[in-house]
Amino acid sequence: MTGLARTPVAPSRLPRVGTTIFTTMSALAQQHGAVNLGQGFPDFACDPRLIDAVTHAMQAGHNQYPPMAGVAVLREAVASKIEALCGHRYDPGNEITITAGATQAILTAILALVHPGDEVIVLEPCYDSYEPNIELAGGKVVRVPLESGSFRPNFKAIENALTPRTRAMLVNTPHNPSAAVWSEVDMHRLASLLRPTDVIVIADEVYEHMVYDGAVHQSVARHPELAARSVLISSFGKSFHVTGWKVGYAAAPAALSAEFRKVHQFNVFTVNTPMQHAIARYLTDPGPYRDLPAFYQAKRDRFRSGLAATALRPLPCAGSYFQCVDYSALGEHRNRDEASFCRWLTAEVGVAAIPLSAFYAQGLEQRLVRFCFAKLDATLDTALQRLQRHAG
Repeated sequence: MTGLARTPVAPSRLPRVGTTIFTTMSALAQQHGAVNLGQGFPDFACDPRLIDAVTHAMQAGHNQYPPMAGVAVLREAVASKIEALCGHRYDPGNEITITAGATQAILTAILALVHPGDEVIVLEPCYDSYEPNIELAGGKVVRVPLESGSFRPNFKAIENALTPRTRAMLVNTPHNPSAAVWSEVDMHRLASLLRPTDVIVIADEVYEHMVYDGAVHQSVARHPELAARSVLISSFGKSFHVTGWKVGYAAAPAALSAEFRKVHQFNVFTVNTPMQHAIARYLTDPGPYRDLPAFYQAKRDRFRSGLAATALRPLPCAGSYFQCVDYSALGEHRNRDEASFCRWLTAEVGVAAIPLSAFYAQGLEQRLVRFCFAKLDATLDTALQRLQRHAG
């Protein structure tokens, strides 16, 4: 009777979505033994104190389900951190939820707040989960390009995109992939623009502790008007070099948090218990996240200095741990499209990057690729030696 077995056809909820470029390029890097500066994760260890804190939590018996919204001591620690840095106090009981990383938090926020037919503004280029999340919620994606070259917000274009059907807007600063950072003036302009509307801001701030050259991260929590209409999302994985732990948080006014938690309890319910306790313990020392800008700025400067001996032109990098480069001066390879250039760079040069076109729905070609410099100095030096040898 095995001949009668049949797998039903399941119409896809995301028919245009395939394997992500990050998975593709990482596999290609492994195949060719390339230095992987494509996918955004560190190749160095986290602070041993953090590992010790996890062990301590497990040995102390913190191995069962925690509260749905997260361990109370961690929510209090997050509230205290935001208040110390931004001057805004979230109620840890009703306004902070611990999530299974930022990607889950973004999906949860969209599913909770966006209804079928609602419009959601995304600023392109953008992180690849935004648009599929909106489509899963039945919303309509409204794409507004950031300024060409600078990747600054174009407020006139944003204003033109606002309609009575606009439910939400996704804002990402520091920005992935461009490494641009919103200024205080930008945030004031956004607040002014949204003042007469009921638009909700979903603020992706996962690189909040990676802002360079003495600048201050402009969180929505710094701006009362924006804090009142925003879901602030961040990630401990990015800040503490533990991307595989997938622990983050969402902070929002009580009314928005209540809706967020309705979805959160059914798509993840709760998050790894011992790691929550460990992170709470680790957060009692602000040094690690306060020192992070200097740590990554040194890596940024090392990488940019090495690129000076190549034909790759680095774009400004004000935040995040990404560096975009323009390859239009690179001899015979300057006419390759971005995906082809990245395949050549990985297979022939031995350094993996990500095409910026992957962050645009229509695949805009600008001869730009993105490197990740969250790597050991030795890793960066090896990559730079290969680039200097083959991309000079």
